[in-house]
Amino acid sequence: MAIDINGMSVETDENGYLVNLDDWTEDVAVKIAEDEDITMEESHWDLVKFLRNYYKEYQIAPAVKVLTKAVASEKGMDKKQASEFLYAMFPKGPALQACKIAGLPKPTGCV
Repeated sequence: MAIDINGMSVETDENGYLVNLDDWTEDVAVKIAEDEDITMEESHWDLVKFLRNYYKEYQIAPAVKVLTKAVASEKGMDKKQASEFLYAMFPKGPALQACKIAGLPKPTGCV
């Protein structure tokens, strides 16, 4: 599979995740988000940046627990509020959708 961005074809796997992580750009992220029915806002970009930095440091996408804890800490929320915040932004699953938009591999343990 592939998506077309600005006249360029970017290869994805059968689930829509980038085959080559180096193909990621903000334009690619916006296109993937559109395909996922998500309009990228500042909070989405903040999470995408967090995910990309986490992946760069640990070479693995963070689990939902890690995302929830990070958002709770950053936004002064409890874990339940942070979880609700994440699912409001990424209704099909914060780890699955956010990692896809961030150009990262499908998180381990996600179905």
